[in-house]
Amino acid sequence: MSTKQMERSATHAGSWYLRDKTSLDHQLTDFLGNVPAASFEHGPLPVPDARIIIAPHAGYSYSGPTAAWAYKSWDVSKIERVFLLGPSHHVYLSNCAVSQCTEYQTPLGNIPIDTKTIDELSKTGKFQKMSKAVDEDEHSLEMHLPYIYKILSESEGGMRPLVPVMVGALSTRSEREFGELLSPYLADPKNGFVISTDFCHWGTRFGYTNYVDDADCDNVRSLNSSSYFSSSSHGRTVLNPEVPIYKSIEIMDYKGMDISNGGSHAEWTEYLARTKNTICGRHPLGVLIAGIEYLRNKGVELALDQRRPVPGTGPAEVVAKENLTGEEALKYRFGKIYWVQYKQSSHCKNLSDSSVSYASGFAKA
Repeated sequence: MSTKQMERSATHAGSWYLRDKTSLDHQLTDFLGNVPAASFEHGPLPVPDARIIIAPHAGYSYSGPTAAWAYKSWDVSKIERVFLLGPSHHVYLSNCAVSQCTEYQTPLGNIPIDTKTIDELSKTGKFQKMSKAVDEDEHSLEMHLPYIYKILSESEGGMRPLVPVMVGALSTRSEREFGELLSPYLADPKNGFVISTDFCHWGTRFGYTNYVDDADCDNVRSLNSSSYFSSSSHGRTVLNPEVPIYKSIEIMDYKGMDISNGGSHAEWTEYLARTKNTICGRHPLGVLIAGIEYLRNKGVELALDQRRPVPGTGPAEVVAKENLTGEEALKYRFGKIYWVQYKQSSHCKNLSDSSVSYASGFAKA
């Protein structure tokens, strides 16, 4: 890989978030300071061994406070690099792409890119190179950079290099392949991971007006100008008066989060096919779920072979807390995703309304 210096500019500073260094730092400090430690069930913050986080990437006025919950949970004490996985909003990709830059600019300071690790990924033949223009157009990666810079620079280990990965419109099979490909990095305690995703984009401007009123999302139907104002469609009430649209969105998002907790990639893809929920980072999140599932199954097999627990799973603790035993307990604990915050940009009540959902979570590994 070329060692030529190339800096990615902070192209969304001044519009999606503050450009002034002092103002931005104060804003992030306020966001992080507003996360109430007492609301967590996982002990003091950051959560020990929570080196994987999931957070949104909208403008900070919308999603910045929600993202703070993930970053306040993030344990960077042992990590030496950070993998940042985000979706591609502007360029179609059938695989994944890595940056050609050597530094990422933020108003707070620059983040070095781990060109050695990017070279390793490139040699697999599975990753293409994104141009500097494509890199700078994409906001799903950039919106995490100020948070990453602040958390790392203020930690004991100081700044660490970044491995940015743009995740394309992967097939189910490709998500599993990339999950397995990244699994050695995911398993290594020296690596931190940030998964960039917003949740449901609801409204006619997003081309998505699906509605549910059951917790399992079995009865998905689409609202349109005719069905919304009618009392029924095909013999069923379209809009349940006890479940307004914003509550329906919440039900769909919570079901997706619940399925991700279990770590089954097959269930995740089935859920997306059934609800068609417009989770823009569904592919980066799918790669994470597939990677966790691969490591979980591999680790459980090893543990059962050697008659010992997978490190970090604590089966005795799981049995006491969750009433699980044996292999079931091991599978439950390993890489489980915990969701700690959820917000919607607005509460949709009518077909003319729109909203985007934001969620933050972490996984211990």
